[in-house]
Amino acid sequence: MPTKVQKPGPVERSLRASSAVVKSPRAVKREDDRRRAKAQAVESVLTSFYGPRVWTEGVYISDLVGALVATILSQNTSDLNSGRAYQSLKAAFPGGWEDVRTAPVNLVADAIRAGGLANIKAPRIQVVLDCVHDRFGRTDLDHIRDWDDDAIRDLLRSFPGVGAKTAACVLMFNLGRHALAVDTHVHRVSGRLGLIGPKVNAEKAHDDLAALYEPEQLYSVHVHLIEHGRQICHARRPECGRCPVSGQCDWFRNQKFD
Repeated sequence: MPTKVQKPGPVERSLRASSAVVKSPRAVKREDDRRRAKAQAVESVLTSFYGPRVWTEGVYISDLVGALVATILSQNTSDLNSGRAYQSLKAAFPGGWEDVRTAPVNLVADAIRAGGLANIKAPRIQVVLDCVHDRFGRTDLDHIRDWDDDAIRDLLRSFPGVGAKTAACVLMFNLGRHALAVDTHVHRVSGRLGLIGPKVNAEKAHDDLAALYEPEQLYSVHVHLIEHGRQICHARRPECGRCPVSGQCDWFRNQKFD
């Protein structure tokens, strides 16, 4: 009498399926090396196309609380509008950030109206200023300049509404540290190129993308990917015909053109 073969249950099938896609350490290393080589090739081409980009001291806001506020103002708006909102806020409260912290929230909102979403950003700014004051007894952060990168990042991310991108922006732009901020342009362009996986969100992309470069390259990479996203690799109707890195682009390779 033939032996009856028991069919695998759903748990067994799931385990078999998951084990089938687990890559060996050697395969993972090959994939990492491939992405790293592609990342370096893309950065080389974009440097030739847009020109070198080097962080320069004195170009960005040196006041770290001001840097945090400016980054909050930059969310979901243009650089031009957020810059106007920041200058308007500074003019409305010449006494400094302590005055912004303790002012009626509607006055703060009125001052930043040019940046958009004022009624959302005003209380967000005041909450962050409250956190800074509660932690240090004053509304400034200049004393943390000597902290190491991880300590500064952890502090900034402990403030409500301050995520990986905002913390990286302050580290990179305002302190000149080796950090890579992943905004919507950086995330879109790096995803299309295949530098990060298709399911990697912006939060995780900070670490995954930074790992492909040398620390001293990160500022240049950030600026180049933003420039490319704004000028050519648009969210809608990217101009692939004049893209200098289309030959490296996974998204372009998978498109069907008439």
